[in-house]
Amino acid sequence: MVDSADIFKAKVLIVDDQEPNVLLLERMLSGAGYVSLASTRDPRAVCELHRKNRYDLILLDLQMPVMDGFEVMEGLKEIERDGYLPVLVVTAQPDHKLRALRAGAKDFVSKPFDLAEVLTRVHNMLEVRLYAKALEETVQELEANREVIRGKNVELKKLFDEVVAERKVSERLALGVPPNSIAERLQARPDVTEDRFADVTVLIADVVGLTTLSPALSPDRLALMLEEIFTLFDGLSNERGLKKIKTLGNSYMAAAGVPLPSTDHAERAAHVSLDMIEVLDRFNERTASTLQVRIGINTGKVVAGVIGRRLFLYDVWGEAVNAASRMESHGVAGRVQVSESTRRLLGEPFLVEERGTLEVEGAGELKTWFLAGRNSAN
Repeated sequence: MVDSADIFKAKVLIVDDQEPNVLLLERMLSGAGYVSLASTRDPRAVCELHRKNRYDLILLDLQMPVMDGFEVMEGLKEIERDGYLPVLVVTAQPDHKLRALRAGAKDFVSKPFDLAEVLTRVHNMLEVRLYAKALEETVQELEANREVIRGKNVELKKLFDEVVAERKVSERLALGVPPNSIAERLQARPDVTEDRFADVTVLIADVVGLTTLSPALSPDRLALMLEEIFTLFDGLSNERGLKKIKTLGNSYMAAAGVPLPSTDHAERAAHVSLDMIEVLDRFNERTASTLQVRIGINTGKVVAGVIGRRLFLYDVWGEAVNAASRMESHGVAGRVQVSESTRRLLGEPFLVEERGTLEVEGAGELKTWFLAGRNSAN
C-alpha cells in the first residue's frame, strides 16, 4: 500500500510560462499539503530538470512560446525509455486533450482551474505512479521466485481495478456532478440531461470594490486576487454542501438542493453567505484590501442539467435564479438580502431584518429581508 504521506512528499514540477498560473497552482497544491514542489517558466529547461530530479508528476501547460507542451513531451520520451510519461497537461483547449493523451500524457486539467478537479487529478496520478513504483520494486525483489510473482499478478489485477474506479471518479468530477445523478444518465442516454427541482435555494455573490484597485494593480494581479477569493468561496460551498454553478466576472453562483435534494437547503445557503462575508473580512485584513461582497438569495423552482456537447457544464436556470439575481443586484454591499420565500424557511437559527418591498422591473413588488447574522442562542 502507498501511504498518504508518501503522496504528499512526491516530487511535482509545475511548468507554465504565465507566472499567475504558476503561483495559483503552487498555492493550491501547497495548501492541500504537498511539500516537494518545483516550478519553471522555461519549457526548454524541463527535460534537464527531469533528468536530474526524476519528478513523480509534471504539470505541463500546452500553450507556451518558443517550445509548446507537445515538444516537451517528445523530449521527455528520450528520458523515460519505459514509455511512461508522468505528465498531467494543462489546457484551455478541449481539442488539445485527446491529442495530448495520444502523445503520451496520462491525464489533463482544464483552464480556468477548478480546485477540486486539480487536487483530485493530481492525487490520483501520484497514487497510481507510486503504486506502480512500489510494485516494480517488489517484482524485482521476487523475480527469482515464479510462484510468488504469480501471486503478485493478483495484486496487479486489484491495482488495475482501483485505477479504473479512480478514473470513473475523475470523469464524474470532470462532468461536475456527483455519483448516481445526471452524469451517469448522460452516459447511458445523451437525451436525458435535465431535472426539475421544486425546492432549491440559489445564492449569487458579487465582489465589490475591484474597480477601485484597477489603477494600482495589473490585470494579472487582479485576476489572481479574484481567483483566490473564489477558491475560498469554493471551500465554503463544499463544507456546507452547496453546488458551485459558475462564476461570471466578479460574480459567484452556487445552489443548495441540487443535484441531490435536501431539506435544509435554505439554511445551508444562509450559512455560506455569512461565511463569505467573514472570510472576505479576513482576506482584507491579510491583504490590506477594502473589498466587500453583495449577496442575494432566493428559494424556488429551477431546472438543472448538463449543457454542452463537447465541454459539459452543470447549470441551473428558471425564475428562482432570476429572482436571486435581482436580490443581489438590488442589494447592499457587505450585506445579504433574501427573498420572502427564503426567509420563511430560515427559522430561529438566523437573525433577519425586514428591508421592505422593492419594485423590480419584470417581477413587480418583492418583499425582502436582510440576513443580519446567526442567533447565538442556537
